[in-house]
Amino acid sequence: MSSEPPSFPTSVVWDDSMLAYNFGPTHPMNPQRLALTARLATDLGLFDRAGITLAAPFVATDVELGSVHSDDYIAAVRTAGSNPEQADAAVGLGTADNPAFPGMHEASARLVGGSLAAADALLSGRAVHAVNFGGGMHHAARSAASGFCIYNDAAAAIQRLLDAGTQRVLYIDVDAHHGDGTQSIFWNDPRVMTISLHETGMSLFPGTGFANETGGPRAEGTAVNVALPTLTGDGGLLRAFHAVVPPLAEAFQPEVILSQHGCDSHVDDPLTNLRISVDAQREMAVSICDLAARLCEGRWIATGGGGYNLTSVVPRAWSTLIAVAAGAPVGPQTAVPESWRAHVLELYGTDAPLLMGDGADTWWRSWEVGYDPNDELDRTVMATRKAVFPLHGLDPWFD
Repeated sequence: MSSEPPSFPTSVVWDDSMLAYNFGPTHPMNPQRLALTARLATDLGLFDRAGITLAAPFVATDVELGSVHSDDYIAAVRTAGSNPEQADAAVGLGTADNPAFPGMHEASARLVGGSLAAADALLSGRAVHAVNFGGGMHHAARSAASGFCIYNDAAAAIQRLLDAGTQRVLYIDVDAHHGDGTQSIFWNDPRVMTISLHETGMSLFPGTGFANETGGPRAEGTAVNVALPTLTGDGGLLRAFHAVVPPLAEAFQPEVILSQHGCDSHVDDPLTNLRISVDAQREMAVSICDLAARLCEGRWIATGGGGYNLTSVVPRAWSTLIAVAAGAPVGPQTAVPESWRAHVLELYGTDAPLLMGDGADTWWRSWEVGYDPNDELDRTVMATRKAVFPLHGLDPWFD
């Protein structure tokens, strides 16, 4: 188990204006998950912690959006936001997943501005860690919306870093769904390694993200996918994470790590099946923080992503993410503030958890213990290692 991360100057992006990214009252992506996260972080005292700076997002310009999206697609989003009846379903707008709504362009571009602000905080030296828990829209492709994602803020932040002279960026995606949009945008760019650990596309949207997806002709080996078996659980996910992410990170030697922390892998999430705890999600965040400290002089940007259990999961997972980035002592046994629990009870008539963690056993079996060919998880991990490790001079059996 990783140690508690050290403290670094940390920029956290938040403003109520981010709640405008709203697909409507019946859509799974309820913007109040962001408001509840911000309130829990406040009640935990995280925003008052020395070293944390709150930053407001801005609406990204068309030029900034155009660094990762096509001009025609940006125009289509503008049209959908000004006249939802004219939304172009051919580019994923006005669909059940991505209903058009007034102001869609500005609301979506503001989430991008949040991740650009996070990148700018690192580039300027104002922060070493940055968190945009309202970001992580990883399904948005260069010319299409997908899976609740209109613009890809993580990709825009990565491009911002590259344009400023960063030579190598490692993108780590632990959302339950494959980070297909981000992968596709950097498919042919050897400066960006995308690693996605997600529920297999055999059982979950978007149906992609298998071990043989390894990058384009100019960037072979820089797309990495671990298609986790359904019902993997904490121990399996952490075994897979540590068998793949640290060795490749060491080989790639990134200058910045950007990670996407969709918490829809949780056992109580209504849309997925991986059965992960907040405790395991925290372990991955701590491990990524440790990698950044070891390889990147600490430089780390973290975003949110999916997560559809409004009151029990999302606020705890992302407040914990903020705490990890800030080096704050918020562990699984930390009590959820009574003020926040009362707020949830008043608004939603439900009892929130008592603790920040789930009391889960996050023990995982190290890859060094051995490969079991009869274990579905081990076969999945080995498929990824065989596909990618030799391209980086690593032995898929032993490194």
